[in-house]
This record gives sequence, C-alpha cells and structure tokens, in this order.
Amino acid sequence: MPELDSRLRNPGYVFVTAPEMRAALEPCGPLSDWDAFAASWHDLDVDTYRAAGDRRRRYAVFTVDRAGALTREPHQPHLQTPEYNVLFGGIERWFSPMRDAIAGSDSLTTILRFCEATFRACAPDAASWRVEVHQFRIEARGGATGEPTPEGVHRDGVDFVLVLLVDRQNIVSGTTTVYDLGGQALGSFTLSRPFDAALVDDHRVAHGVTAVAPLDPARTGYRDVLVVTFRKSQLSSLNSQR
Repeated sequence: MPELDSRLRNPGYVFVTAPEMRAALEPCGPLSDWDAFAASWHDLDVDTYRAAGDRRRRYAVFTVDRAGALTREPHQPHLQTPEYNVLFGGIERWFSPMRDAIAGSDSLTTILRFCEATFRACAPDAASWRVEVHQFRIEARGGATGEPTPEGVHRDGVDFVLVLLVDRQNIVSGTTTVYDLGGQALGSFTLSRPFDAALVDDHRVAHGVTAVAPLDPARTGYRDVLVVTFRKSQLSSLNSQR
C-alpha cells in the first residue's frame, strides 16, 4: 500500500491497524497457514539471557536480494553494539533457531515480501538486505510484570523494523511510544489485536514499550509478537550491527 511508504517517511513510523495490515499483506502472498504460524509461539524456548524469566523466543536470519529472493542463512548469534543495547551490547547471544516449518511458512514469506516491498520503496538504493526475524513471547505471571523492552527507549541499529502482534492473552498495558531523536514523544499506541503492527524507520525514531501485567494474577498472561528488522547489506557494521 503506497500510503504506508509515505506515512513511514514522515514522521518516521506508522501504526497499522489489523484490518489495514491484512489488506496490505494480501497482495504479497497467502496467509493460509496463519493458525499454525501463530500456534508456533507456544513452542518458543526460554531466553536464558533474561534473568527475570519473562521472555521466550526463537530467531532466524535471512538475506533478501534485489530481485526479492529470500534465502535463510545458517543459524548464528544475535549481536548488537552497546550503542543500541545497553544491557547486552557486544554479547553474542545464541537463541533457539526458528523451526524450519515456520521459517518456510506461507505466512512468514508473505510478511517478509511485504516488508521488502515497503522498505525498498523508502530505500531504493539497497542492493540486498540482512533480515533478522524474532519470535517473542513476553510473559507476566502472578505479581511479576513482563518487559517487552527491558533496555528502555531505544533504537535497534538497523534501517527498518516491523513489529506485528500475533496474540495477547490475559494482559494489560504494553503501550508503545515513539520518540524523535531529541527525545520528544511523537505518539503512542497499543498493539491489541492480531495483525496490529508498527513500522519504524530506525534512523529517525526510537521506541519503547511499557511492561505488561496479568489481568488475572492467577493465570499467566503473554504478549506474542513477530519482530522483523531490515538492514541494508552495504551499511558499515560500526553503525548498523545488530
């Protein structure tokens, strides 16, 4: 949807409602296996780097060439510089790999094709993209909250980011606020329905998400999101390593 490109350029982010996101994905491919794709969030492993035990995840890396061809790369660590992650910058973090069936699913392929088309419209000079895909489940249980962004307000050290809500159950809050590079808040929203999404130009804005708490303390609550980052392959590792 061309209007998403222009909205992403100014002011540097866009909140996309679920119906709008479904309409934007439709030309990019099928979502016929969405139920199985969403159910795979029940099969994530604990993020052992989080002492709080509030996060589960799986991870995969892809390359997308100028023709739009997707290639999954060998499993590798996730690395950010301290500039972009004050908690884990400079640490090679090894997460459980995304299951092959999910990495090759119609739903993920469609989402990545949508990202490639949308982000290339904003950066037509990209020869190819390094794409990192994260399945996140943030849990809140009993009196303990879950932290979607424990590093606080941050940038990711990439070019563009998609955050897509897959599911949320028995939680309150989880509000996203986007800031300009001077720290001025530009807007806030809550991903509340499956397919609600945020698109972010990581060079222009920072973002943070408030902690989630269980609505019913007797039951575990969770927030399931798919995070996809796109980084132009020719960018220097000093400025864009993730």
